[in-house]
Amino acid sequence: MSVLGGRVAVVTGASRGIGAATAEVLRAAGARVVRVARTLPPSAGFVDLPADLTDAAQVEVLAGRVRQEVGRPDVIVSNAGGFLLRPLDQTTVADFDAQVGINLRAAFAVARVFLPMLREAGSGTFVTVGSVADHVGLPENAAYAASKYGLRGLHETLLAEYRGTGVRLTLVSPGPTDTGLWAPFDPDTRAGFPTRAEMLRPADVAEAILFVVSRPPNVLVDWLRLGPV
Repeated sequence: MSVLGGRVAVVTGASRGIGAATAEVLRAAGARVVRVARTLPPSAGFVDLPADLTDAAQVEVLAGRVRQEVGRPDVIVSNAGGFLLRPLDQTTVADFDAQVGINLRAAFAVARVFLPMLREAGSGTFVTVGSVADHVGLPENAAYAASKYGLRGLHETLLAEYRGTGVRLTLVSPGPTDTGLWAPFDPDTRAGFPTRAEMLRPADVAEAILFVVSRPPNVLVDWLRLGPV
């Protein structure tokens, strides 16, 4: 049997980048994968449930649909997020709110509806996709890093809260990864930034997530950091 055969995995932010790569890798490992995003490109072999995760009511509906249409999930990959690279004095309060909304508030809403399902079963793995910016301060990252540091705080709190329940929680913190989120910022022409060719690939992060969720049930990887060489 394949490593995740018979398991149900939910991947948020699955329309592109790390989320899309993770959905593919988990499906190849045998999982039945539910892809979640605002819009999703057609693809055979997945269960697609569009949702705007910044709308808490839609997250509640999503959880109900997963349970009813697919069954209780075994793996949750909370990956949906946004990226902003902008100096402090050019970052508006609305920019800040948008980053917190998608990177932290939406992740909280996802954890709130899905973690109790895992606790009910006494098993399962909940993976939060963070960033190098959840533990390192970098220029032009004020809004983004604030949301990602908050996300790490959420992870560490839930890790403590769910200890002893049989549910495993992992924070995966990748370094710069070549996804479409970089397109507006053109790092190849910016001093001090790795070129896109030097960055991690989405599949690199997806393979790290597969490693985490495929450990034996008695093994917890609470934090996994990875970056380009």
